[in-house]
Amino acid sequence: MAHRRCPWLADLAGAWIFYSVLPLPPGITPRLERIARFAPWVGAVIGAADALLWLGLAPAGPLAQIPLVLALGIALSGGLHLDGAMDTADGLAAGPSRCLEAMDDSRVGASGVQALLQVLLLRVGGLALLAASAPAALVWAAVWGRVAPLIAMQTFPYLRGEVGTAAFHRRHWRGWVRELAPSLLLLGLLSGVALGLGSPGWVALGWLGVVPALLVPWRLGRRLGGHSGDSYGACVEWTQSWCLLLLGLCVLWQAR
Repeated sequence: MAHRRCPWLADLAGAWIFYSVLPLPPGITPRLERIARFAPWVGAVIGAADALLWLGLAPAGPLAQIPLVLALGIALSGGLHLDGAMDTADGLAAGPSRCLEAMDDSRVGASGVQALLQVLLLRVGGLALLAASAPAALVWAAVWGRVAPLIAMQTFPYLRGEVGTAAFHRRHWRGWVRELAPSLLLLGLLSGVALGLGSPGWVALGWLGVVPALLVPWRLGRRLGGHSGDSYGACVEWTQSWCLLLLGLCVLWQAR
């Protein structure tokens, strides 16, 4: 019934079960159509869970906070995007002629392992620089990471036509305004929360995440000649990682 009375709620429920392992509240029927537009909202929930864990582990210090928070974020997303980042790295290493074939291979190559390590190390460095500012950064980065695939969907062709597992994203795409509206609303809410908590500096800092959210899908799209489901996942992981590092460097610069 939710599908007919409130289509956006059905799509939000679809995003909830597709982009996370969190249980869906009863009474809502998910629909897997226009779910990409709500991925940033799911990211905000995952980022908030990471932030709460960071705060809860504060007495233990960063040696406990960083690995456990990273582990929680991966667990809550089901490792969906990390898998895409590794497959994309293997595809890029294989070259244009074998790119999609390598991305389809269930085996992880050396390039995929290196990508995994680089993504995680960037986050470790970013979180270490952020220290007490990490909770806010975790939420902003998780949101911008899920905005990046929307940029990719709009600006680059889908590499697999109608046969890829992520083809439904393009099939149900309704253009910039309608697909980005939920993300802009969420970013506005985050800005309002920062102002309400007396942290106006985090409005400007948080919006810096737009830089990797634009550059990562553009760079991957240029190298691949388009995007696929795997590279959408890579956009999430690389954007989130670069966002944390960028915010960490800005916090460090402000403290000097």
